[in-house]
Amino acid sequence: MTTPTTPIAEPAAPIAKRVPRSYTLHGDTLSDDYHWMRDLEKDPDVMRYLEAENAYADAYMKRAIPVEKLYEEMLSHIQETDLSVPYRKGAFLYYSRTQKGQQYPILCRKAGSLEAAEEVMLDLNQLATGHSFLQLGAASVSDDGTRLAYSLDTRGFREYTLFVKDLPTGQLGPEKIEHTTSVAWSADGKTLFYVTEDHAKRPHKLWRHAVGTAGPDAAMYEEKDELFRMGVTRSRSQQYLFAHASSPTTSEVRFLRADQPAAAWQLIAPRRHDHEYDVDHHGDQFWIRTNSTGRNFRVVTADVRDPSEARWTEVLPHRADVMVEAVDLFARHLVRTERTGGLPRLVVQDLASRAEHVIEMPEPVYDVELGTNAEFDTDVVRLGYASLVTPASVFDYAVKTQQRTLLKEQPVPHYDRTRYESARTFALAPDGTRVPVSLVFKKGTPRDGSAPLLLYGYGAYGLSMDDGFSSNRLALLDRGVVYAIAHIRGGGELGKPWHDAGRMMNKKNTFLDFVAAGDHLVAEGWTSPDRMVAMGGSAGGLLMGAITNLRPDLWKAVVLQVPFVDVINTMLDESLPLTVGEFEEWGNPKLEPQYRYMRSYCPYSNIERRAYPAMLVKTGLHDSQVMYWEPAKYVAKMRAARTDTNPLLFKTVMSGGHHGASGRYDSLREVAYVYAYVLTQLGKHE
Repeated sequence: MTTPTTPIAEPAAPIAKRVPRSYTLHGDTLSDDYHWMRDLEKDPDVMRYLEAENAYADAYMKRAIPVEKLYEEMLSHIQETDLSVPYRKGAFLYYSRTQKGQQYPILCRKAGSLEAAEEVMLDLNQLATGHSFLQLGAASVSDDGTRLAYSLDTRGFREYTLFVKDLPTGQLGPEKIEHTTSVAWSADGKTLFYVTEDHAKRPHKLWRHAVGTAGPDAAMYEEKDELFRMGVTRSRSQQYLFAHASSPTTSEVRFLRADQPAAAWQLIAPRRHDHEYDVDHHGDQFWIRTNSTGRNFRVVTADVRDPSEARWTEVLPHRADVMVEAVDLFARHLVRTERTGGLPRLVVQDLASRAEHVIEMPEPVYDVELGTNAEFDTDVVRLGYASLVTPASVFDYAVKTQQRTLLKEQPVPHYDRTRYESARTFALAPDGTRVPVSLVFKKGTPRDGSAPLLLYGYGAYGLSMDDGFSSNRLALLDRGVVYAIAHIRGGGELGKPWHDAGRMMNKKNTFLDFVAAGDHLVAEGWTSPDRMVAMGGSAGGLLMGAITNLRPDLWKAVVLQVPFVDVINTMLDESLPLTVGEFEEWGNPKLEPQYRYMRSYCPYSNIERRAYPAMLVKTGLHDSQVMYWEPAKYVAKMRAARTDTNPLLFKTVMSGGHHGASGRYDSLREVAYVYAYVLTQLGKHE
């Protein structure tokens, strides 16, 4: 006789306790009943709540496409044992490789040629032993190739510790310098410059270190303005070091000859509000990209003996329709990275004749960028190329003959690009602005509104969401899902004015653009509201929270990854990382006009008692950019307010930071988890 089994009941949705808390700001009384969730160390209810939400989410996901099935499917499109394209620097060829079954890359080099014996500089798999998280920060080899300066984060909180390794012997030096960010070598390899961060994780102090000693180190410069963050770099010519201090709108650069590490740093141009500039070196000149005459930047030169702004000479004027993103100098040519028409492009200029040409691209919509170009004296430029249907490719481009050589297209097993196609369309925002939208889909996808669609967006910091390739997306495309990217204001796709039009007191344009993109895709027959999922992370998570409040009817489901959703409370807390430095991106709620505007869109502040779409919210327990409590509070308040029965899931990665787990297999499982949720909401259960 068989004993009947009782189905295991799914846990009930967690209901977080409410601890009344209110404060007054500019005459408004604001409530924050979930403020207690910040106190992880003292209140055990915080961890109990996070674990209960994880259990609830995992129980719900048992009805989804099995995560492990999607994981194996996505893994089948990855060449697990692989090798990056080697690049030359000095006497060595450098590359990294991955080994099947291992989570992390192995950093290697060979002396002289690829036929030489391999030297393993860093095996991150060995360094990860005993740690649930590992992230490599800096990795810089001295000019003579004998020392490697590298930094590691073993928690996920972006707290990096700097080490120096003697490569011939494999021995570590006495250095163990905590809270470091950027590093740069002197020419003789005996001095290392590095930057450390303050209590709010703001890189603020430049140090000079004598290699092989335990210190104490000499402080070179301290940035005391909390709006500014510091960094140190080395010119490709190797002749100069640059220490740059910058806010989102203003910058200032100091320089030092790399062969004179004990000399004093000199200022190029003092900071002036709303003036941004950066510097590279060639011969007896500094080349400077500056927005002193227009938001899209121009290019000037300055004598290294007197680089003051009054003596700058213009070599490329500002252009209203072309954004100069970077200027990279080589011995006989330069490469400008520009943006025009919503696409990136590379322009090569001969420094002797000043003749220039654009490197032509094989597809109308694509992503291109300079690759690793460590050598200064070369007539070959390495670049990276991809599109929505073309896997990441590495080319060498001969600047004199304008010929390109494909060195490697990333192998994607079981992928036939002829089965897919891409397109670009334009949505019309409420103010008449044309918003580019890129799409990739399986050929034969219907245009009758029946196709499921995932719409991704970001729209902040002037960062561009370009049309690159992802083998993980095949799990969606092969099930008939259209993948779309909305290139909304706040990003940089159409230059600096595009960023300006979506930040500060223009921030709501970002949200309106995304909604317009969704409405446009419905109107054009790409999908319908009951077949469309919206997704974004970090600042894109703010976008998701805002568009969920704006138009909950437009989305079947919304995925918020590490979402910045508690805007007012976070921007009021100047002890948090990023807060003060981003007053020029979001505003300062202590100023009433900026508070009023922020209050009108802050996702956490605008949750109402109403029906919302299905939602998946993800965070990392050790995230230092968007603290775990922001999405935790948001979910608790959303769960208490919403009147629908749509699934609201909250998943915390307990050993991850802003980008989730660090190992490549663990990270892939997280993607599979999200895609399993998305596909389930779209009615895909196979």
